[in-house]
Amino acid sequence: MRRLLYRGFGTVWVRQRWLGRRLTGAGGVVLGALLASTLFGMNTNQSLVYQAFSLLLALLGASALSGLAFRARLALRRQLPRFATVGEPLSYRVIVRNETGRTQRDLCIVEDLPDPRPSFEEFVQSREPGEERRNWFDRKVGYFRWTWLLSRNRAAVCGEHPLPPLPPRGEGEVRVELVPLKRGYLGLRGATVLRPDPFGVFKAAVTIPARESVLVLPRRYALPRFELPGTRKYQHGGVALASSVGDSEEFVSLRDYRPGDPLRRLHWKSLAKLGKPVVKEYQDEFFVRHALVLDTFLDAPQSDRFEEAVSVAASFACAIDTQESLLDLLFVGPEAYCFTAGRGLGHVDRMLEILACVRPCRDRSFAALHHLVIERRAALSGCIAILLAWTEERRRFLGHLASLGVPTLVFLVTEAGALEPDVPESVHRLEVGRVAEGLARL
Repeated sequence: MRRLLYRGFGTVWVRQRWLGRRLTGAGGVVLGALLASTLFGMNTNQSLVYQAFSLLLALLGASALSGLAFRARLALRRQLPRFATVGEPLSYRVIVRNETGRTQRDLCIVEDLPDPRPSFEEFVQSREPGEERRNWFDRKVGYFRWTWLLSRNRAAVCGEHPLPPLPPRGEGEVRVELVPLKRGYLGLRGATVLRPDPFGVFKAAVTIPARESVLVLPRRYALPRFELPGTRKYQHGGVALASSVGDSEEFVSLRDYRPGDPLRRLHWKSLAKLGKPVVKEYQDEFFVRHALVLDTFLDAPQSDRFEEAVSVAASFACAIDTQESLLDLLFVGPEAYCFTAGRGLGHVDRMLEILACVRPCRDRSFAALHHLVIERRAALSGCIAILLAWTEERRRFLGHLASLGVPTLVFLVTEAGALEPDVPESVHRLEVGRVAEGLARL
């Protein structure tokens, strides 16, 4: 029965999407009037509404048939940026080429976005927030769960954009704008070019396959000025390719002189022997190094807490000055990961790319993250921990860091209105939907 309902919901969604794209505003009015005349004009002896039915049906049929004459051959190319951001408009240029011998007018274009329909397993296993408060029939049928999953799985929102007239064998350009709704790779499957019929009721369509993708970065929140705790720590062996700001340096090797190298680093013996300038290369040994710890262990699937936690981590990654310090992003997925940015080792953009693709961990325990952080404790000046729950495992983790003298700034992401007992005042609570307000109080 559930599989039958699932297929029925999918079929209805496809039909609604098709009608929403192919009918104009006036076409929607005509279709509504046609359905009304069907209902009220069934008795032809007592009403003349059937005549309106015949007229409206003929109008819709003629409009749909006129669309069969639209057989334009078109091609397109996009000029996509490297990144987009969740919730922020993404604008880019689309060049459409007319490969026919006649001018194409009155066209508009809309991007074909990923299919938001959930899988059958997702439909059966997921639970809409507050579903337990619905009546028995709604819980069994699952229609509201279906609509909730559709809205949750939508990757982006994009409207129609009018195209300029396309000359024969010529090109036209349009600026397309869409709003990404989910982080990760946004796959654009192609585009559909629409042209209304002469009656302005029905739109003929031509689909142009053109697969491309753009990486959507997590949402970032503005952070006030804050000071992270901790002092410089000794980094065993220095850090390769780091800049020359530090308390102490370790000699590594000799290399050829490059413009901009300080003269005090010239190795005079090698200069006299080789006849060309040679400099001494050093690595810094003392740095401020912070850990950005992201909790990926989610107890409730389909929760917004994880997305907010990723956004908080991305906000700190952008706010921390990595020119004078190092930042380690630590989290657990299929395996334990540590990515370092700062002082020439990596850029914050790379860390944001990683955060754009991180997923919840389902098959490991929080102890894996505990071990990952503790084994790096000697090099850490401080720690920023972003947690998804307040459990005994997480309390032990924070207590272990405190006993080792690692100052830690702790954030707990909770559902709106949820009560977490025994949470210390030193832990910053961030409610889903009010994260920006919580971070502003730092």
